[in-house]
Amino acid sequence: MVICLLSIAGYYIFTEVLPNRQHVEPDWGGKDRPIFVRGELLEYTALGSGETLKIPLPVLQDIIDPHIRYETETESIILTTTEKLVYLKTDEKKAEINNEITELRFAPEEFEGIMYLPIGVLKDLYGLAVHEDVDSGAVMLMEAGESIPMGAVTVGRSDGTIAMRDENSIRAPIVYDVPDGTELRVWSSKEDWFFVQLDNGYTGYVEKEQVVMGDTRIVEVPKQSITRAERSWKGKPINLVWEAVYQRKPNPASIGKLPGVNVVSPTWFSMIDGEGNVRSQADIEYVRWAHKQEMEVWGLLSNSFEPDLTSVAMSSFESRINVINQMLHYADLYELDGINIDFENVYTKDGDNISQFVRELKPLAEEKGLIVSVDVTPKSKSEMWSLFLDRQALGKVADYLIVMAYDEHWASSPRAGSVASLPWVEKALERIIKEDLVPPEKLILGIPLYTRVWSEETKDGETKVKSKAVSMDTVAEIIRTKKLTPTYLEDTKQNYVEYTEDNVLKKIWIEDEVSLKARVELAKSLQLGGIASWNRSFANDIAWQTLQSITP
Repeated sequence: MVICLLSIAGYYIFTEVLPNRQHVEPDWGGKDRPIFVRGELLEYTALGSGETLKIPLPVLQDIIDPHIRYETETESIILTTTEKLVYLKTDEKKAEINNEITELRFAPEEFEGIMYLPIGVLKDLYGLAVHEDVDSGAVMLMEAGESIPMGAVTVGRSDGTIAMRDENSIRAPIVYDVPDGTELRVWSSKEDWFFVQLDNGYTGYVEKEQVVMGDTRIVEVPKQSITRAERSWKGKPINLVWEAVYQRKPNPASIGKLPGVNVVSPTWFSMIDGEGNVRSQADIEYVRWAHKQEMEVWGLLSNSFEPDLTSVAMSSFESRINVINQMLHYADLYELDGINIDFENVYTKDGDNISQFVRELKPLAEEKGLIVSVDVTPKSKSEMWSLFLDRQALGKVADYLIVMAYDEHWASSPRAGSVASLPWVEKALERIIKEDLVPPEKLILGIPLYTRVWSEETKDGETKVKSKAVSMDTVAEIIRTKKLTPTYLEDTKQNYVEYTEDNVLKKIWIEDEVSLKARVELAKSLQLGGIASWNRSFANDIAWQTLQSITP
C-alpha cells in the first residue's frame, strides 16, 4: 500500500510539479524563409535574402498597405502614398516613380502563382523595417512607427540558459534554451509569462521573473512633407463656388465681386472616352481674373456622368494615368491651384477603381502643389449615385470631400419638398463623420443656391408633380410680384411660400438669407473645412453677404 502511494505521488510530482524537459521543434521548422509579424508566423514565405530579399504581395496587402494593386492583364503592380506613385511590372527592373523612369536593382517576380516585391522599394516607400537571421532564415517585418518592447534574460538554470516554452506553463515543452543575457522582443504577456521572440525567429513563453525589461524601440517613420492643403488652408475655412460652364464661356468682366469667396471651381474638364481622354473648356483669362481677386481655381473634372465610359476608363492603370497626366498638363497650362473630382452615375462595382484613381492622382498633384477635392453625395441606397463612393477611403486620400448636400427632393421627385432641409443636411454630414471616420476638417458642406418651384396639379383624382430649378432672384421676384408672405417652417429650418396659378398649386421651399445662414452656422458648429455653393449663376448679393460669414 505504501509503495503504491509513493508511486502515485512520484508520478504526480513528475507530471504536474517538475518542469517539462521535453524539447520540440518550432511550428515553422522546415520552412525556408518564414515570415513573422509581431511574433506571429505568417502563411507565406519570403524569397532571397539581404538585398535580394522579396516579400510576397499578399503579406504586404495584409500587413502594410491593403491598397497595393496588382493588375493581372498587364502584370503590373501599383503602390501609392501621399507623395509617391510607383508603377512596377513583373520581371522588369524599370519602374515609374511619379512618372519618372527609375532603375531598380531587383525586379518583381512571380513564383508559384504569388507575386513578390523587392525589399528596397518597400523600405523606401513605406519605411518597412526587416530583421533577418542568417542561420534560421527567419524574416521579421516591422512597420514604420511600430513600437517594439525589448527585454533581456537575466536568470537561468545551472547550464546558463532559461527555457522558452510553447505555452505559458512549466509543463509545456521547450522550444529553445535561451542563454543568459539574450535580448528578447517582448510582444505580449499572459499571466506570469511573456510571449517573446529571439533574433533567430524562435517564439515562445518565458517566465516574467526571468526577464528584465529594457527600452522600447520605435521603427523610424519616413519623413513626410507638409501638404499644400496644410500650408495654405489649415485653420482657414474654404468658401468655394462652382462656376457652371456649358456652351458659352463666362465673361469675368460681367461677374463682379464675390465677397468672401476664396475658391472658384469651373466645370471645365470631362472624360470623353474609355481611353481616358479629357475634353477641356478652360479659359486662362478666367483664371487670371480669379487670381487677381485672390481666389484659387480648382478645375472640375467630371466623368460626363456616363457609367459605361467610366467603367472602361477606370479599369486599368494605363487609362487612369492618361486622365491624370492630361489634368496635370492642363493644370500647368491654365495655372490651376487644384482639381475637383465630380464623378456621378457610376456602377457600384467600379467604386474601388474610383478610389484607386484618386490614390494615383494625389501624389502627382501634391508634387505640383495642387489641392485634390472629391465631390460625394449624402449616403443612400442609390446604386449609381451613392453606393459606389467609398467615403472612408476617399477621405484618407483626398485633401477634401465636398458633400453635395442637396437634391433631397430631386428634379423628378414624386413628391414636392425641400432641396435640402437642414435636419437632412446635418444627418448626412454626421453619418460621414461617424460612420466613415472622415475628419470634419476634411469635409466641405455643399450648399444649394437654387431652389425648385414645384407644381402640383390634380386631375381625375390623381396629383401630378413637376418642378423647375430657379435662382434666388427668381424666387424673390415671384414673392414680390405675387405679394406673398413667407412662412418659416421649423421642420426644414427655412422659409416657404405657396400660391395657385392657372389652377396649379405652386410650392417653394426658399433658399434665402435665413436658410444660408443656418447652413453656415451648421458648418461652423461641426467644425467643417468650409462650404461650397452650387452654383454662381443662381446666387444674388444676399447670398455672398451671408456666406462670407463662414470666415471669422
